[in-house]
Amino acid sequence: MKFSKILGQEQLKNHLQNAIRQDRPAHAYIISGEADSGKMMLAEAFAAGLLCKTDGDDSCEECDSCKKAINHNHPDIIYVSHEKPNTISVDDIREQINDSIIIKPYESKYKIYIVDEAEKMNVQAQNALLKTIEEPPSYAIIILLTANAGAFLQTIRSRCVSLETKPVRRELIRDYLMREALVPDYQADMAAAFSQGNVGKAKSLATLGDFNELKDTVVNLTRRIPEMKAHDFYKEASEWKMEKEHVLEYLDLFQIWYRDVLLYKATSVSTNLIFQDETLHIKKQAEHMTYHGIEEVIKAIDDARAKLNANVSFETTIQQLLQTIKENYNG
Repeated sequence: MKFSKILGQEQLKNHLQNAIRQDRPAHAYIISGEADSGKMMLAEAFAAGLLCKTDGDDSCEECDSCKKAINHNHPDIIYVSHEKPNTISVDDIREQINDSIIIKPYESKYKIYIVDEAEKMNVQAQNALLKTIEEPPSYAIIILLTANAGAFLQTIRSRCVSLETKPVRRELIRDYLMREALVPDYQADMAAAFSQGNVGKAKSLATLGDFNELKDTVVNLTRRIPEMKAHDFYKEASEWKMEKEHVLEYLDLFQIWYRDVLLYKATSVSTNLIFQDETLHIKKQAEHMTYHGIEEVIKAIDDARAKLNANVSFETTIQQLLQTIKENYNG
């Protein structure tokens, strides 16, 4: 991966490329941002650029080192894995980082560890990593990728250079989708709008054949929730489970919808709404919900996403979410 192939994130790219140019990388980084926002691409571009055999501040993609990095078989770029889906344990950190970091790089100046979903480290794992971060070998670089930097101990955060991905401009995403994903302009427009600056999410939406159907399902459900009863919540949750592979898209669309409701309530202007074709319905919901109620719904969507990622009961999670939405709709 080359920095030049990463869309947006200019501030982060400049910081990391400057470290390569000066040959002064930090020993530990936290790169934070939502899922699919480019964290892994930035980490891999940084690793490849640092280990590239040619001069410059980006991977050449031609030397042996860069080819190995592209193929994920470079001996000095280590991806830390974990068997438990929701936990990076102290054993994972000890076995994959602490026990091997004392071994010098095999063929490069640096030895780079990339820890994806690093927020899943439990306290014991973080404390084990802390000891390494406090006194790392001169050649070691640890990159923590996370959707929630607040999950780290303050002692971890204070010893890392913290970088955060930013939303990419809509027009850049639109052009990228038309050029790289070869989607028509109207589909690129829609995906770019709903992605809210997340390139990975935009690409996923643009290539999702039934995106319009998902969007219509969410819009129709927002109309029906105020009148639904407990048995309706159960039925709806069961129907969602039949399309479980799309549940995160449903939650994303719900979150965008209620952010639109919040924006309209605050401004009474539809110009910046994502669901612009549903302005009248958004206006009605804004009139029947308080600021606190809308914020509670948005928080409930985040909670539902976290519960599903933690394998909490699917039907119960969705029922609770729909119930919370109804409870915060007045009239």
